[in-house]
Amino acid sequence: MAQVAIRGVRKSFGTVDVIRGVDVDIMDGEFVVLVGPSGCGKSTLLRMIAGLETVSGGQIAIGNRVVNHLPPKDRDIAMVFQSYALYPHMKVADNMAFALKLKRADPKQVEERVRTAAEILGLTPYLDRYPRQLSGGQRQRVAMGRAIVRDPQVFLFDEPLSNLDAKLRVQMRTEIKELHQRLKTTTVFVTHDQVEAMTMADRIVVMQDGAVEQVGAPLDLYDRPQNLFVATFIGSPAMNLIHGTARRSASAVAVEAFGSLLPLPGPHAVDDGQQVVYGIRPEHLDLADDGFPATVAVVEPTGAETQVVMRFGDKEVVAVFHDRHAFTPGQTVHLRPRREQAHLFDRASGKRL
Repeated sequence: MAQVAIRGVRKSFGTVDVIRGVDVDIMDGEFVVLVGPSGCGKSTLLRMIAGLETVSGGQIAIGNRVVNHLPPKDRDIAMVFQSYALYPHMKVADNMAFALKLKRADPKQVEERVRTAAEILGLTPYLDRYPRQLSGGQRQRVAMGRAIVRDPQVFLFDEPLSNLDAKLRVQMRTEIKELHQRLKTTTVFVTHDQVEAMTMADRIVVMQDGAVEQVGAPLDLYDRPQNLFVATFIGSPAMNLIHGTARRSASAVAVEAFGSLLPLPGPHAVDDGQQVVYGIRPEHLDLADDGFPATVAVVEPTGAETQVVMRFGDKEVVAVFHDRHAFTPGQTVHLRPRREQAHLFDRASGKRL
């Protein structure tokens, strides 16, 4: 195992900057998820760690070695791709053993490593099958097994669950996390799915336009997003954002929006009259007579909870209720934000206040 140190890393394709000065430290044995929208540079960064893309500037170190100019085979990493990339003419055991056989490893060692990896992943009954005889989840396990047998310092996963159906994705998320807890190998995982990031990561790196927006533990990012992008990207349904004006009094600060005052916790470094964005997550809105008025637009029952899309002024607001209510479109209800869970952002810069 080893730590990965990324220092001022840049990547350009001609005049287009894809990665713009990224700094990230990944600790030994840590499970870090790179997350962001399509085109943010997360897969490019992963490919630079793997050696599949050259580094235009900065430095990448794995363990105590700077690896900028090392070929992939010398970096002691193993990568699992979105496509399973299995050899169709080889049986499962041969697919898993292929990298070790290329290195002319001892046949007994190869057999032992394949057997151990198959036991970990529940693949023992399938070692004599061909990839075409396996389900999508089983093929993904084979791809993971091929990485495990190499016993690398770092595992790299590039959106490995994207080709699976919803139920199997949930199952594989659990299996990958359990695998990490067992092997404790440093892992870098790329996804565009923030739910995957929240449920799997020790720490999340949120990226946008080739830069890092915030790094932190999943609940830290959820509870204290540093800017509007992180606030809306992390969390499903997304945080409600309401434009308003800060109003200070002798005892409190609130946000005025569409004729209502929205409460804020504690003191804030904000000027009276400053243009701000008020943030509140859907699950932190309660029905209350002293709340702000909102008109029901769409009711979406999911069983365990009910999501309700409403209109507040010209803004769309989503509320999530665990109790069942008989809402009807066009109905006016009153919502009270939980003061301690409210967020405040500067409208101009988008930064947290």
